[in-house]
Amino acid sequence: MGLNAIGLITTAQAATLIPAAPVMTLYQFNGPARMSYYALTPHGVGAAVGSLPQGTSVIPCLVVRNGQALTDDSGAPYVGFEIVVNPDEATPAATARFQRALAERKTRQVTNHHCSAQPTHVLRIRDLSVLERPPSFDPPGRGDPDRAARAATSRLDAIVRTFHNSPECAQVNRHLVGRRAALATAWDRFIANHAGQWEKTTVARAKHLDYTLRTALYEGHLGRGCNAYGACERNVIVLSIRNRAVGQCSSRQGCQFPGDFQGVTSNPRQYNIWDAYLTQISGLTSCYLRTDLAEQPAPQRLQAMYTQTVGAAEKILYGSSAELLELFPGNDLDDLTALRHYYHPPAMGKCFPTERRLEYITGAVAERGGNFALIANLRVHVDTAVSGGYRFREARTTTDAGGNDRIQLIDRYPGFVLDERKVELSSGGAARRCTPYGVSTSCQFDEIGRYRTTPSWLTAGKPLALTCRIQTRGRSCTDSPRQQRVTVGGACDIDMMPMTRVP
Repeated sequence: MGLNAIGLITTAQAATLIPAAPVMTLYQFNGPARMSYYALTPHGVGAAVGSLPQGTSVIPCLVVRNGQALTDDSGAPYVGFEIVVNPDEATPAATARFQRALAERKTRQVTNHHCSAQPTHVLRIRDLSVLERPPSFDPPGRGDPDRAARAATSRLDAIVRTFHNSPECAQVNRHLVGRRAALATAWDRFIANHAGQWEKTTVARAKHLDYTLRTALYEGHLGRGCNAYGACERNVIVLSIRNRAVGQCSSRQGCQFPGDFQGVTSNPRQYNIWDAYLTQISGLTSCYLRTDLAEQPAPQRLQAMYTQTVGAAEKILYGSSAELLELFPGNDLDDLTALRHYYHPPAMGKCFPTERRLEYITGAVAERGGNFALIANLRVHVDTAVSGGYRFREARTTTDAGGNDRIQLIDRYPGFVLDERKVELSSGGAARRCTPYGVSTSCQFDEIGRYRTTPSWLTAGKPLALTCRIQTRGRSCTDSPRQQRVTVGGACDIDMMPMTRVP
């Protein structure tokens, strides 16, 4: 009887457990380099008393005082925090430390998210996001610049490959903070240290080509590898870069002089992959063309994608109008040179116009019998209204093999009531500019597998279909090469939408 009783108690306790608070990261797109934390005083939240760099990962907890979780007037919580990775101090060991913390939090079950001790400092939940990519560092080692140059197909290509295998490039990803500036400094030092080896114009063009190829690779869909669509997609991205710096050069686009492809590409407002935090978790600023990485699967594939694209990129940036028309046959030259905008519909914001009770909660508190839970960066289904708020279930969204959204409702917080101040229900799962597949509403589909938001300028320009002739080598980049004609874009391309003549 005693054993059975213990079993019943354990089962009952298990039914009340909830997921542990997730690892969260200080992040604000293209925001300040450092973000404030605040003093916690006997009277509430005080002034900012310090700062942490963007990309700092923490384990948050709820401050409970007088039987209530600490929030602002809108219901957004202030949270205590334990630092997992501080980018100011991070070394390559930070990657594994972040991954361990992430895995531990995902499997841990708890009664509540209360701080175990009263913290002295707090963060605003609105400054935190659930981001699961770990910090990224270049692997140890160094390539052979002479061997790299011999693999090139042009002088500019040879200079880019030499840079990637240089001691100057090796310094860029040593630290997480300031990588965008570190890459610019590395190129300046490389040029100074090789003064007289190449003409100034030539080496400057190589630098701009490097920035352009980095952007095209990481803006594009890396999973497409060397298939025809992926290669044509990269050519379209290069064309957009060209057109922002040639004929349309504007400081608001990052362009300081005609042909400033470096300035255009590395402006996060133009190409958001250059955001300071995003450079911490990707290989964008890495020396990915190092010869000593050529036998490792991921770098080998990236190097093959670069090799597939570099020739076309040179022609797009520095070639003639005739070469543009040859690369994109069947298009009007004025349309080609006016193409500066594009977007990837699958990457746009998810929206669910047919699900009226779905809400995305950026940061709120839920309560059950004096136990408080942090609900952050979570899509929920809002259930019945009760005193003080709403019952809710997690609305877990996944994507099936066909790219369609699937929603699974899971009651991971049984009995908890979500603060009514953070529930709107004015638009449910809908959103402004929410369309099937994130393309024009004029497009017709027999079945709709997903909805996405669209950019504000979608109707301001003209959708453009661009055809490329590609020497494809498949997703793996190891297939036997073969010539293939492929088209990217057009009014109803649900994967990429190039737009020309956007004001």
